Order: sequence, then structure tokens, then C-alpha cells
Amino acid sequence: MPSRRYVIASAIGLALTAAAGPALAQAEKLKVVASFSILGDLVKQVGGERLDITTLVGPNGDTHVYSPTPADAKSLADAKLVFVNGLKFEGWMDRLVKSSGSKAALIVATKGVKPLQAKDDHDHDHDHGGYDPHAFQDIGNVKLYVANIRDGLAAADPQGKATYEANATAYLKTLDGLETDVKAAIAKIPAANRKIITSHDAFGYFGKAYGMQFIAPKGVSTEAEASAKDVARIIRQVKAEKIPAVFMENIQDKRLAEQIARETGAKIGGSLFSDALSPPDGPAGTYVDLMRNNIREFVSALAPGGA
Repeated sequence: MPSRRYVIASAIGLALTAAAGPALAQAEKLKVVASFSILGDLVKQVGGERLDITTLVGPNGDTHVYSPTPADAKSLADAKLVFVNGLKFEGWMDRLVKSSGSKAALIVATKGVKPLQAKDDHDHDHDHGGYDPHAFQDIGNVKLYVANIRDGLAAADPQGKATYEANATAYLKTLDGLETDVKAAIAKIPAANRKIITSHDAFGYFGKAYGMQFIAPKGVSTEAEASAKDVARIIRQVKAEKIPAVFMENIQDKRLAEQIARETGAKIGGSLFSDALSPPDGPAGTYVDLMRNNIREFVSALAPGGA
């Protein structure tokens, strides 16, 4: 027969286990999926340690041409929330959601964004619905992304609402500071120099928000190679308008920009980040780092003395 001391100790142990049950349940992280690396970072900034985040298209990945995997379908099936850019940026997402059988709520980060029309001088919009999906290149739009992420997380995890609101408020202040710095940097570039050739038409929102002109030999998708006619037209335009710099992006083949620079004498600028972050130890491991990297490259190539 067990001793009285053993019975008491067992009872205490059972009581402690029962009491710990709800705490353990509360500590379980909310499983969420983000479609691509930039959005994944924004979700992390708002959700912090309360989330278990899976990002489908990782650093230096091209969301336009991504092919989902069976592991992606499982991630969606296990998730409570799925965050997407919207504006048909992820043309494969609807098929993936359907094939995964996911019951997760879909949060569209661009809700409330005023979309820009896609440029129609190339037939490369690839079912973006006539809109340019790269709204995250305007920091003002990213503030809407953050609000949508905050509200989606709070609805799915009411216990974390105060945390999400505090994180979002702090991050919005960071974005305010970032936008101030971007505008100050652009002001260093003479107006006549605010023309740039890029290898992918992803900077329309940045250009509209901050007063720069971006010219690309491709449309808003990276799926199609620029034709010889496209490249010839760009070369003529660079020469006619004396465009000072050609930039390349982290998801692109550099040979196109090099050809244009070689035939026009335009300067080759540093690498830009358009649709994807760099790996964490790179120059654009977060959205804020991405924007700071790009503006440094613009100023270095276009401002007097690279100041």
C-alpha cells in the first residue's frame, strides 16, 4: 500500500499538470503562412514571437514564376491564416489553396491600397488584372499592409491583440522614419537625374510616391524575356534622354542591364531588391533594409559625388 506521503505528492503533481494545461495551450504559436519574403518580414514585425511563420517564396525568390511544392500545400493545410499580397501577384495561390484543402483565413495585405494601372506597352502583365501588384515599393502602402496584418492576427488570436497592436504601432513609427529618410535621399538627386533603367518593371509605386522615373524593357512580370525590339527601344530612349544609370535586381539575369549599359555608356548601378529580400545576412534581410539598400544605390549612382 503506497505511503500517505506518496499519495499527497502524486496529487500535487496531478494538480500542477492540470493547472499547466491552459498555459501550455496559450504558449502554442499561431501557425501562419506568408506568400513571399517581403510579406513574411512584415508579418513577423507585427506578430513577433506569437507566430510560427512559413514563407513560401524565400529570399531572392521570384514570386511571379514560383512553382508550389507538396510541402507548401501541407503548410497551408496546417495554417490558421494565410497572408498574400493580392493584386494577382501570386498567380498560383488560388490553385494551391484549393489543392491543399486549407481552411485558413486568407488575409489580403493590399486591402485599401489604390492600385496603379500596369503599363500597357508590353503584353507581359500575365493576368495581374491590369494592375501593378508591386504596391510594397511605396512605404505609404506598406503602412496599410501592416494595419491589415495587425487586424487579421487580432481576429484570429484575440489573446494576442494587445501585442499585435503594440508591435504594429512601433513598426509604423519605424516606417515613418524610413519614409522621411527616403525623401531626404531623393532630394539629393538632381531632378534631371531621377531617371533609371531597371531590368524588371517593379518600381512604379516607388516612382510615383517619391518622384523618380523607372524604365524597364519588360512588363510587370519576369516570366518573359525582353525581345530585341524591346532592348533596341530602351537603348534609343537611354541615349535620347541621357539616362544616367542602369540597375539590376536580385532576381534577374544581369546580362540584359550590362548590354544596355555597354551600348549607351550609362553607368551600371548596384544591385536593387524589388520583389524579394536577400538572405538574413545580406544587405536586404528585412523590408526596411531593402528600402535603405535601394536608396543608397540610387544616391550613389545619381547624386553629385554619390553623396
